[in-house]
Amino acid sequence: MQRLRCGVITSLSLAATLLLAACGSGGAGRGAPPSPPVQGTHITISNFMYSPMALTVSPGTTVRVTNEDTATHTLSATDAPFDTGDIEPGRTKTFTAPTKPGTYHYICNIHQYMMGTVTVK
Repeated sequence: MQRLRCGVITSLSLAATLLLAACGSGGAGRGAPPSPPVQGTHITISNFMYSPMALTVSPGTTVRVTNEDTATHTLSATDAPFDTGDIEPGRTKTFTAPTKPGTYHYICNIHQYMMGTVTVK
């Protein structure tokens, strides 16, 4: 009986340890990891977010930006020569990616918490 009780306690302890390890593997309060850069030539604005938030393009690529929100937005580089200007709801504008390789950060000038990056390779 004592041996059976020890085996049950050991099994429950092991199960609890594994469960806690699985639950804690993402780190408390860190949220989901950032998504990897996406190859392409199109960014969609929806729910006050850019999708994808990280885009990889070739130098000089024309990138289309479509606003599927109900508010006007921009896609404006913080340190590079591209800016769509205002994009009204339901409209699409384009910009040309820089010719110099690098990672370029952008924001919406109207809603500055909206951010993303374009990587030129």
